[in-house]
Amino acid sequence: MAHVSYPFKKINKAVYKKPGSNLTQDVVYWKKLGLPVLVKEFGAIDYVDFSPIEPYYFAATCSVRIQIYDPITKVVAKNIAKFREAAYGGVFRNDGRLLVAGSEEASIKIFDVQSKNVLRVFTGHTGPVHRTYFTKDQVKILSFSDDKSVCLWDIATEEKITTFAEHTDYIRAGAPSPISPDIILSGSYDHTVKLYDCRSNETVLTVNHGSPVESTLFLPSGGIFISAGGTEIKIWDIFNGGKLLANISQHHKTVTTLRLASNNSRLMSASLDRHVKIYDLATFKVVHNIDFPNAVLSMAISENDDVLAVGMIDGVISIRKREQPSKLMDERRGLFKFAPDHTQTSSVDVVITKQKGHTGPQCDKFLRKMEFTKALNEVLKTYVATKFPEKTAALIQELLRRKVLHFAISGLSEKDIGALLKYFKRNLGETRFTRIVIDAANVFVDVFENHINTFSEHNLWLYTSLQEDIKDEIEVCKRVSELEGAIGMLFSGAQVSTSYDPLDLHDNLAPSSKAQKEIIIDV
Repeated sequence: MAHVSYPFKKINKAVYKKPGSNLTQDVVYWKKLGLPVLVKEFGAIDYVDFSPIEPYYFAATCSVRIQIYDPITKVVAKNIAKFREAAYGGVFRNDGRLLVAGSEEASIKIFDVQSKNVLRVFTGHTGPVHRTYFTKDQVKILSFSDDKSVCLWDIATEEKITTFAEHTDYIRAGAPSPISPDIILSGSYDHTVKLYDCRSNETVLTVNHGSPVESTLFLPSGGIFISAGGTEIKIWDIFNGGKLLANISQHHKTVTTLRLASNNSRLMSASLDRHVKIYDLATFKVVHNIDFPNAVLSMAISENDDVLAVGMIDGVISIRKREQPSKLMDERRGLFKFAPDHTQTSSVDVVITKQKGHTGPQCDKFLRKMEFTKALNEVLKTYVATKFPEKTAALIQELLRRKVLHFAISGLSEKDIGALLKYFKRNLGETRFTRIVIDAANVFVDVFENHINTFSEHNLWLYTSLQEDIKDEIEVCKRVSELEGAIGMLFSGAQVSTSYDPLDLHDNLAPSSKAQKEIIIDV
């Protein structure tokens, strides 16, 4: 009978690799913002706003002052401290020369950015003013107050032009129309967003967001606005009578700020869940996510997306600047572009490189030769087991499948036994490897249960420590199971919002309870 040889099937390591995100153009673009520089202020960062003119300074409103930062040096260029109580919502005018801000004092102040002098003070509100803006024509300002009113003021005369007091709770959000100085948008903690026309002094549109409104925003066309409150972001069509166009629910804590970026083609949202998410306005889908060390209260991005400034609840400002391509190589290319190129070989020369045969991983070679202990030794090396734990898991799984893991373990040296125990300890709680670690640890106990006392002192400590880790893991699984039962009762007894799917929660919790049943090592 003729002998038939079959090709060797390599170990499948892809099963245990971490799921990676798709490398899209948006991901590449936003990752070029570079590493953050963190600056500490004295209080929570209420609002951040970039000057619309170069060099694009940004104003951070915090505590009783407004700090104007240079985004290049990341240091304070100017300090406006003309408040007795907390300042709120410092915003630049379109020419970058004036800045308006509200305060806990129930007044609105306009400052000259260059001299830092107070130019105008507007009084008339009876509660703190949290948001202020210049209108489209730049000669009036808007104020949104906790006294449940929206006011329009004339800068030249300091007179109040009109007042709208139709909300029933604090007003913490608003926006001026980008196309008309007479259209105002306000968002309140009474869950509603209202659109006013100052020409008729009437409310022309009211929509219910469903949660206290934290931020509002017009799209450049002026016919669509966006509201953020709770965990949801909603897009509304003004010309269709306030029709809801989309409902985005990607955050799991309150959304605090909305901004437009990338020439108004991207929407950015910041939240108390420590994330800034970026959406494509054409599809309303998330295209990138940026994590931060603490809850985000405010956010702004400069012209051309060059600098991202994010203010957090602990008073830290994160400043990320886009990496600029180095001009040095371009200068060098320009200097030598007329120099003759001697690096090219003659057209008649043929360079033949030696073809190296493809060599697979060392552990696969040992598997071919049935040298299982050597194969296991190869993947227990510190570099492999630490940097590529999926390779170690894949080989252990293959040895389990062949039912030869006990042979491989029994031939390990004292040093390699320690490496195996370290691997078990390090990856016991890693969901990708939990099942394999449990099965392999059971085999380990079967092999060495009568020889534990012969272990070195260090290996004996590792073994005892692994037992403690398993006990802790079992305790965690029990608590998670109890929590799953309690949450299940809550979901079954109440109407659940569509943004919280109990099936998703069940899927996330179930593996832990399954792992509890599989941990059968005698501890």
